Amino acid sequence: MGFKSLVKLFAPMCYILAMDDFKTAYHNALCKDVPSFIEEYAALPLLQRLEGIGLLCGTDWTPIFSNKFYYSRLDHSIGTALITWNFTHDKIQTIASLLHDVSTPAFSHVSDFKNGDALTQSSTEDLNSKMIDEDAALQALLKRDGIKTEQVNNYHLYPVCDNIIPTLSADRLEYMYPSGAALEGIWSIEDTIKNYSHIKVLTNERNQPELGFDNAEEAHIYAKKFLKTSLILQKNRDKVAMQLMADVLTEAEKEHIITGADLYKLSEQELIQKFEDHAKQKPELMFSALFRTFRGAKSIIQSNNPLKEIYCINIKVKRRFVDPLTETENGVTRVSKVYAEYRKAIWDFLNFEDSPYAGVELL
Repeated sequence: MGFKSLVKLFAPMCYILAMDDFKTAYHNALCKDVPSFIEEYAALPLLQRLEGIGLLCGTDWTPIFSNKFYYSRLDHSIGTALITWNFTHDKIQTIASLLHDVSTPAFSHVSDFKNGDALTQSSTEDLNSKMIDEDAALQALLKRDGIKTEQVNNYHLYPVCDNIIPTLSADRLEYMYPSGAALEGIWSIEDTIKNYSHIKVLTNERNQPELGFDNAEEAHIYAKKFLKTSLILQKNRDKVAMQLMADVLTEAEKEHIITGADLYKLSEQELIQKFEDHAKQKPELMFSALFRTFRGAKSIIQSNNPLKEIYCINIKVKRRFVDPLTETENGVTRVSKVYAEYRKAIWDFLNFEDSPYAGVELL
Protein backbone atom coordinates (compact mmCIF):
# COMPACT_ATOMS: atom_id res chain seq x y z
CA MET A 1 0.00 0.00 0.00
CA GLY A 2 1.41 3.42 -0.98
CA PHE A 3 1.76 6.34 1.39
CA LYS A 4 -1.19 8.21 -0.13
CA SER A 5 -3.39 5.20 0.58
CA LEU A 6 -2.13 5.07 4.16
CA VAL A 7 -2.85 8.76 4.62
CA LYS A 8 -6.38 8.23 3.33
CA LEU A 9 -6.93 5.52 5.93
CA PHE A 10 -5.70 7.86 8.66
CA ALA A 11 -7.03 11.27 7.60
CA PRO A 12 -10.58 12.65 7.48
CA MET A 13 -12.04 13.19 4.00
CA CYS A 14 -11.89 17.00 4.25
CA TYR A 15 -8.15 16.74 4.91
CA ILE A 16 -7.63 14.57 1.84
CA LEU A 17 -9.63 16.88 -0.43
CA ALA A 18 -7.77 19.94 0.82
CA MET A 19 -4.45 18.20 0.24
CA ASP A 20 -5.32 17.20 -3.33
CA ASP A 21 -7.02 20.46 -4.26
CA PHE A 22 -4.30 22.81 -3.02
CA LYS A 23 -1.36 20.79 -4.29
CA THR A 24 -2.77 20.19 -7.77
CA ALA A 25 -3.79 23.81 -8.37
CA TYR A 26 -0.58 25.10 -6.78
CA HIS A 27 1.80 22.91 -8.80
CA ASN A 28 -0.11 23.67 -11.99
CA ALA A 29 0.39 27.38 -11.33
CA LEU A 30 4.12 27.09 -10.61
CA CYS A 31 5.01 26.06 -14.14
CA LYS A 32 2.85 25.80 -17.27
CA ASP A 33 5.54 24.14 -19.39
CA VAL A 34 6.61 21.10 -17.36
CA PRO A 35 9.41 19.05 -18.95
CA SER A 36 9.09 15.27 -18.88
CA PHE A 37 12.47 14.84 -17.13
CA ILE A 38 11.06 16.24 -13.86
CA GLU A 39 8.54 13.41 -13.66
CA GLU A 40 11.16 10.86 -14.71
CA TYR A 41 13.65 11.89 -12.03
CA ALA A 42 10.89 12.32 -9.40
CA ALA A 43 9.89 8.69 -9.96
CA LEU A 44 13.26 7.46 -8.64
CA PRO A 45 13.05 5.57 -5.32
CA LEU A 46 15.52 8.10 -3.87
CA LEU A 47 12.85 10.78 -4.30
CA GLN A 48 9.70 8.68 -3.90
CA ARG A 49 10.77 7.99 -0.30
CA LEU A 50 10.04 11.66 0.41
CA GLU A 51 6.33 11.15 -0.26
CA GLY A 52 6.09 9.61 3.21
CA ILE A 53 7.75 12.58 4.92
CA GLY A 54 5.76 15.69 5.76
CA LEU A 55 6.97 19.22 5.10
CA LEU A 56 5.69 20.35 8.51
CA CYS A 57 8.08 18.35 10.67
CA GLY A 58 5.81 15.86 12.38
CA THR A 59 3.06 18.32 13.30
CA ASP A 60 0.64 16.42 11.02
CA TRP A 61 0.57 13.65 13.65
CA THR A 62 -0.26 15.54 16.85
CA PRO A 63 -3.45 17.36 17.97
CA ILE A 64 -1.22 20.11 19.37
CA PHE A 65 -1.58 21.32 15.77
CA SER A 66 -4.63 21.28 13.49
CA ASN A 67 -2.98 21.29 10.08
CA LYS A 68 -5.40 21.74 7.22
CA PHE A 69 -3.72 19.33 4.81
CA TYR A 70 -0.64 17.15 4.34
CA TYR A 71 2.14 18.34 2.03
CA SER A 72 5.12 16.05 1.59
CA ARG A 73 8.82 16.67 1.11
CA LEU A 74 8.38 15.15 -2.35
CA ASP A 75 5.69 17.74 -3.09
CA HIS A 76 8.09 20.44 -1.90
CA SER A 77 10.98 19.06 -3.98
CA ILE A 78 8.85 18.92 -7.12
CA GLY A 79 7.49 22.40 -6.40
CA THR A 80 11.01 23.79 -6.02
CA ALA A 81 12.04 22.15 -9.30
CA LEU A 82 8.97 23.56 -11.07
CA ILE A 83 9.80 27.08 -9.90
CA THR A 84 13.42 26.69 -10.96
CA TRP A 85 12.49 25.45 -14.41
CA ASN A 86 9.83 28.13 -14.81
CA PHE A 87 12.36 30.92 -14.30
CA THR A 88 15.57 29.42 -15.69
CA HIS A 89 14.69 26.65 -18.18
CA ASP A 90 18.00 25.17 -17.03
CA LYS A 91 17.90 21.39 -16.68
CA ILE A 92 20.89 21.15 -14.35
CA GLN A 93 19.59 23.76 -11.90
CA THR A 94 16.14 22.15 -12.01
CA ILE A 95 17.51 18.68 -11.17
CA ALA A 96 19.66 20.18 -8.40
CA SER A 97 16.50 21.75 -6.94
CA LEU A 98 14.60 18.47 -7.21
CA LEU A 99 17.38 16.64 -5.33
CA HIS A 100 18.02 19.22 -2.60
CA ASP A 101 16.08 17.39 0.14
CA VAL A 102 16.89 13.72 -0.53
CA SER A 103 18.64 13.39 2.84
CA THR A 104 15.57 14.49 4.82
CA PRO A 105 14.67 11.87 7.45
CA ALA A 106 11.16 11.06 8.64
CA PHE A 107 9.61 13.98 10.55
CA SER A 108 12.02 16.32 8.73
CA HIS A 109 13.70 18.87 11.04
CA VAL A 110 12.72 16.90 14.16
CA SER A 111 16.02 15.09 13.70
CA ASP A 112 17.82 18.43 14.01
CA PHE A 113 16.12 18.92 17.39
CA LYS A 114 17.14 15.36 18.27
CA ASN A 115 20.72 16.19 17.27
CA GLY A 116 20.78 19.39 19.34
CA ASP A 117 20.67 21.59 16.22
CA ALA A 118 17.37 23.46 16.58
CA LEU A 119 19.10 26.78 15.93
CA THR A 120 20.45 26.09 12.42
CA GLN A 121 18.44 22.95 11.50
CA SER A 122 21.05 21.68 9.06
CA SER A 123 22.43 18.57 10.79
CA THR A 124 21.33 16.14 8.05
CA GLU A 125 22.29 18.25 5.01
CA ASP A 126 25.78 16.78 4.68
CA LEU A 127 24.20 13.45 3.78
CA ASN A 128 22.55 14.93 0.70
CA SER A 129 25.60 14.86 -1.54
CA LYS A 130 26.57 11.36 -0.35
CA MET A 131 23.11 9.95 -1.09
CA ILE A 132 23.11 11.52 -4.55
CA ASP A 133 26.62 10.25 -5.29
CA GLU A 134 25.80 6.69 -4.22
CA ASP A 135 22.37 6.18 -5.79
CA ALA A 136 22.82 3.87 -8.78
CA ALA A 137 19.44 4.58 -10.43
CA LEU A 138 19.99 8.33 -10.26
CA GLN A 139 23.55 8.03 -11.52
CA ALA A 140 22.34 6.04 -14.53
CA LEU A 141 19.93 8.86 -15.48
CA LEU A 142 22.59 11.52 -14.99
CA LYS A 143 25.04 9.58 -17.15
CA ARG A 144 22.43 9.15 -19.87
CA ASP A 145 21.76 12.89 -19.82
CA GLY A 146 25.43 13.84 -19.80
CA ILE A 147 25.21 15.52 -16.39
CA LYS A 148 28.01 15.28 -13.84
CA THR A 149 27.18 14.52 -10.22
CA GLU A 150 28.92 17.65 -8.96
CA GLN A 151 26.61 19.77 -11.11
CA VAL A 152 23.49 18.66 -9.21
CA ASN A 153 24.58 17.56 -5.74
CA ASN A 154 24.82 21.07 -4.29
CA TYR A 155 21.94 23.40 -5.13
CA HIS A 156 23.58 26.15 -3.08
CA LEU A 157 25.70 26.81 -6.20
CA TYR A 158 22.71 28.35 -7.96
CA PRO A 159 21.27 31.60 -6.51
CA VAL A 160 17.83 31.10 -8.06
CA CYS A 161 17.60 27.67 -6.38
CA ASP A 162 18.96 28.68 -2.98
CA ASN A 163 20.36 31.79 -1.37
CA ILE A 164 21.09 33.16 2.07
CA ILE A 165 18.40 34.63 4.34
CA PRO A 166 16.78 37.14 3.82
CA THR A 167 16.96 36.75 0.03
CA LEU A 168 14.33 34.86 -1.92
CA SER A 169 15.03 31.57 -3.71
CA ALA A 170 12.97 28.80 -5.29
CA ASP A 171 13.32 26.70 -2.13
CA ARG A 172 12.30 29.50 0.25
CA LEU A 173 9.53 30.78 -2.01
CA GLU A 174 8.06 27.30 -2.46
CA TYR A 175 7.86 26.07 1.09
CA MET A 176 6.19 29.11 2.61
CA TYR A 177 3.11 29.07 0.37
CA PRO A 178 1.94 25.53 1.38
CA SER A 179 3.29 25.92 4.94
CA GLY A 180 1.20 29.01 5.56
CA ALA A 181 -1.81 27.47 3.82
CA ALA A 182 -1.63 24.22 5.79
CA LEU A 183 -0.77 25.64 9.21
CA GLU A 184 -3.37 28.39 9.56
CA GLY A 185 -4.86 29.13 6.16
CA ILE A 186 -2.57 32.14 5.74
CA TRP A 187 -2.57 31.58 1.98
CA SER A 188 -5.64 30.66 -0.06
CA ILE A 189 -4.96 28.97 -3.37
CA GLU A 190 -6.35 32.03 -5.18
CA ASP A 191 -4.06 34.44 -3.30
CA THR A 192 -1.11 32.10 -3.82
CA ILE A 193 -1.59 31.96 -7.59
CA LYS A 194 -2.09 35.72 -7.83
CA ASN A 195 0.98 36.48 -5.73
CA TYR A 196 3.18 33.98 -7.59
CA SER A 197 2.20 35.53 -10.94
CA HIS A 198 4.19 38.62 -9.92
CA ILE A 199 7.47 36.74 -9.40
CA LYS A 200 10.34 37.34 -11.83
CA VAL A 201 14.13 37.04 -11.87
CA LEU A 202 15.85 40.28 -10.83
CA THR A 203 19.49 41.17 -10.17
CA ASN A 204 20.49 41.72 -6.54
CA GLU A 205 23.16 43.82 -4.84
CA ARG A 206 25.81 41.14 -5.45
CA ASN A 207 25.02 41.16 -9.17
CA GLN A 208 23.44 37.71 -8.85
CA PRO A 209 20.08 36.55 -10.19
CA GLU A 210 17.45 36.44 -7.47
CA LEU A 211 13.71 35.82 -7.48
CA GLY A 212 11.75 38.97 -6.73
CA PHE A 213 8.51 40.76 -7.53
CA ASP A 214 7.40 43.03 -10.34
CA ASN A 215 5.58 45.31 -7.90
CA ALA A 216 6.08 46.34 -4.31
CA GLU A 217 2.54 45.66 -3.15
CA GLU A 218 2.71 41.94 -3.94
CA ALA A 219 6.25 41.75 -2.51
CA HIS A 220 4.92 43.27 0.71
CA ILE A 221 2.01 40.82 0.85
CA TYR A 222 4.36 37.86 0.45
CA ALA A 223 6.88 39.15 2.97
CA LYS A 224 4.23 39.85 5.63
CA LYS A 225 2.65 36.42 5.21
CA PHE A 226 6.09 34.81 5.31
CA LEU A 227 6.72 36.48 8.68
CA LYS A 228 3.29 35.45 9.94
CA THR A 229 4.05 31.82 9.08
CA SER A 230 7.57 32.04 10.53
CA LEU A 231 6.16 33.39 13.78
CA ILE A 232 4.16 30.19 14.20
CA LEU A 233 7.45 28.28 14.03
CA GLN A 234 9.00 30.57 16.67
CA LYS A 235 6.28 29.95 19.23
CA ASN A 236 6.42 27.38 21.99
CA ARG A 237 3.62 25.29 20.54
CA ASP A 238 5.88 24.32 17.64
CA LYS A 239 8.94 23.95 19.87
CA VAL A 240 7.12 21.60 22.24
CA ALA A 241 5.70 19.47 19.40
CA MET A 242 9.05 19.12 17.66
CA GLN A 243 11.17 18.50 20.75
CA LEU A 244 8.59 16.02 22.05
CA MET A 245 8.81 13.99 18.84
CA ALA A 246 12.61 14.33 18.92
CA ASP A 247 12.59 12.76 22.38
CA VAL A 248 10.21 10.05 21.19
CA LEU A 249 12.75 9.17 18.50
CA THR A 250 15.61 9.19 21.01
CA GLU A 251 13.72 6.86 23.36
CA ALA A 252 12.63 4.65 20.45
CA GLU A 253 16.26 4.11 19.50
CA LYS A 254 17.22 3.57 23.14
CA GLU A 255 14.53 0.88 23.46
CA HIS A 256 15.59 -0.69 20.14
CA ILE A 257 12.17 -0.03 18.64
CA ILE A 258 13.86 1.56 15.66
CA THR A 259 17.36 2.36 14.48
CA GLY A 260 18.53 5.68 13.09
CA ALA A 261 18.50 4.08 9.64
CA ASP A 262 14.75 3.46 9.92
CA LEU A 263 14.15 7.19 9.60
CA TYR A 264 15.41 6.78 6.02
CA LYS A 265 13.57 3.52 5.31
CA LEU A 266 10.10 3.92 6.83
CA SER A 267 7.42 6.53 6.19
CA GLU A 268 6.07 8.65 9.01
CA GLN A 269 2.82 6.68 8.91
CA GLU A 270 4.71 3.39 9.28
CA LEU A 271 6.75 4.77 12.17
CA ILE A 272 3.64 6.13 13.91
CA GLN A 273 2.01 2.70 13.62
CA LYS A 274 5.15 1.00 14.93
CA PHE A 275 5.26 3.39 17.88
CA GLU A 276 1.55 2.91 18.65
CA ASP A 277 1.96 -0.86 18.72
CA HIS A 278 4.94 -0.67 21.06
CA ALA A 279 3.32 1.87 23.37
CA LYS A 280 0.35 -0.48 23.80
CA GLN A 281 2.61 -3.46 24.49
CA LYS A 282 4.81 -1.62 27.02
CA PRO A 283 2.81 1.33 28.42
CA GLU A 284 5.15 1.73 31.40
CA LEU A 285 8.12 2.94 29.34
CA MET A 286 9.15 6.59 29.17
CA PHE A 287 8.98 6.16 25.38
CA SER A 288 5.31 5.23 25.70
CA ALA A 289 4.49 8.22 27.90
CA LEU A 290 6.21 10.61 25.49
CA PHE A 291 4.50 9.08 22.49
CA ARG A 292 1.06 9.05 24.13
CA THR A 293 1.56 12.71 24.97
CA PHE A 294 2.62 13.59 21.43
CA ARG A 295 -0.45 11.82 20.04
CA GLY A 296 -2.92 12.98 22.68
CA ALA A 297 -2.00 16.42 24.04
CA LYS A 298 -4.07 19.27 22.62
CA SER A 299 -2.49 22.29 24.31
CA ILE A 300 0.68 23.43 26.06
CA ILE A 301 1.49 25.27 29.28
CA GLN A 302 3.58 28.45 29.12
CA SER A 303 5.73 29.74 31.97
CA ASN A 304 8.45 32.24 32.86
CA ASN A 305 9.98 29.61 35.14
CA PRO A 306 10.90 25.94 34.75
CA LEU A 307 7.87 23.68 34.93
CA LYS A 308 8.33 20.91 37.46
CA GLU A 309 7.05 17.36 37.20
CA ILE A 310 5.85 17.82 33.61
CA TYR A 311 7.53 17.68 30.22
CA CYS A 312 9.24 21.07 29.83
CA ILE A 313 11.39 22.75 27.16
CA ASN A 314 13.52 25.87 26.94
CA ILE A 315 15.11 26.19 23.49
CA LYS A 316 15.82 28.68 20.73
CA VAL A 317 15.10 27.81 17.12
CA LYS A 318 16.03 29.00 13.64
CA ARG A 319 14.48 32.30 12.54
CA ARG A 320 13.33 32.42 8.91
CA PHE A 321 12.44 35.70 7.25
CA VAL A 322 12.72 37.38 3.85
CA ASP A 323 13.29 40.86 2.50
CA PRO A 324 12.52 40.27 -1.18
CA LEU A 325 13.58 42.36 -4.12
CA THR A 326 10.93 44.35 -5.93
CA GLU A 327 10.77 46.55 -8.97
CA THR A 328 9.76 50.17 -8.32
CA GLU A 329 9.63 53.36 -10.34
CA ASN A 330 13.13 54.10 -9.09
CA GLY A 331 14.61 50.70 -9.89
CA VAL A 332 15.07 47.42 -8.02
CA THR A 333 15.23 47.53 -4.23
CA ARG A 334 14.33 45.55 -1.12
CA VAL A 335 10.74 45.71 0.08
CA SER A 336 11.92 46.91 3.51
CA LYS A 337 13.22 50.06 1.82
CA VAL A 338 9.79 50.76 0.38
CA TYR A 339 7.68 50.07 3.47
CA ALA A 340 8.74 51.37 6.90
CA GLU A 341 5.97 49.15 8.26
CA TYR A 342 7.83 46.10 7.02
CA ARG A 343 11.15 47.25 8.47
CA LYS A 344 9.40 47.35 11.84
CA ALA A 345 7.80 43.94 11.20
CA ILE A 346 11.26 42.41 10.63
CA TRP A 347 12.57 44.05 13.81
CA ASP A 348 9.58 42.79 15.79
CA PHE A 349 10.04 39.27 14.44
CA LEU A 350 13.78 39.13 15.12
CA ASN A 351 13.17 40.34 18.67
CA PHE A 352 10.13 38.18 19.41
CA GLU A 353 10.48 35.89 22.40
CA ASP A 354 7.81 33.52 23.60
CA SER A 355 7.73 32.59 27.29
CA PRO A 356 11.10 31.11 28.31
CA TYR A 357 9.57 27.77 29.26
CA ALA A 358 6.73 25.66 27.95
CA GLY A 359 5.55 22.14 28.47
CA VAL A 360 2.81 19.62 28.59
CA GLU A 361 1.65 17.07 31.17
CA LEU A 362 2.65 13.54 30.25
CA LEU A 363 -0.27 11.28 29.41
